[in-house]
Amino acid sequence: MLDIVHVPALVAVLLNKEREKGAPLTEQEVIEIRDTSEAIAMTREQHLEVIEGRGYLDIDPENAWEAWQEARKDFEDLS
Repeated sequence: MLDIVHVPALVAVLLNKEREKGAPLTEQEVIEIRDTSEAIAMTREQHLEVIEGRGYLDIDPENAWEAWQEARKDFEDLS
């Protein structure tokens, strides 16, 4: 089984897009960004190596809107 991994991390792409916009992303924007962001298929072992290299978990693309709402709380400039 292969994992689909966003490269760069989806959370980083969303963070940059929201900072560029200067306002919170809408649910539609988050979904569109998720659907058009670069992603590659890799084995679970490779995916775990990517996570280790990044030093953090990416948000769950299947629940991108909810995960982004939770993740964005960690960025002071978005509050």
